[in-house]
Amino acid sequence: MMKEEFIELLKSINRTGMDKLIAYIEKTDFFKAPASTRFHGNYEGGLLEHSLNVYHLLKEKLSHKPYFDMVKASDETIILITLLHDLCKANFYTVDYRNKKNEDGVWVKEPYYTVNDTIPYGHGEKSVMMISKFIDLTLEEMYAIRWHMGFTEPKELYNTLSNAYEKYPLALALHEADLEATYLIESRNK
Repeated sequence: MMKEEFIELLKSINRTGMDKLIAYIEKTDFFKAPASTRFHGNYEGGLLEHSLNVYHLLKEKLSHKPYFDMVKASDETIILITLLHDLCKANFYTVDYRNKKNEDGVWVKEPYYTVNDTIPYGHGEKSVMMISKFIDLTLEEMYAIRWHMGFTEPKELYNTLSNAYEKYPLALALHEADLEATYLIESRNK
């Protein structure tokens, strides 16, 4: 159900290369990947669930003040930046095993997610790069995806981040929706 909603939303976007982007995503582990290793959505399908949560939260957020008066984003833009903001996490996690005592005190191998970053290009910027291989993004979309991590960025980038949020309030709105999905809606170890 979630996968179908995700694909249908992307198919509603009329941009050259969208079919190739969807085909690429379907070849990755995006739909089964976790959203993180230890925090929100650290279970199979967590990334897909997170992306859709961010989409629904941002749509709602933009319908209210102050964003309603400040941001005039198209449906295409909202779909793109929310569903693809974490595209960099496709083929990013692997399953490894660690020893852990079970309830009977017996050591067993327990699976867990770990990072295997084969494209060390940052987070938001990597998603922008990956998307841009297939479709053109507007500047506002690039800024929103690039800066969606907000103040988890190194403190040396805070001035740049603030400038981006002032220039593109949609980037701040995406960051807020991402945080709300992470900390208010999603859980660990579903």
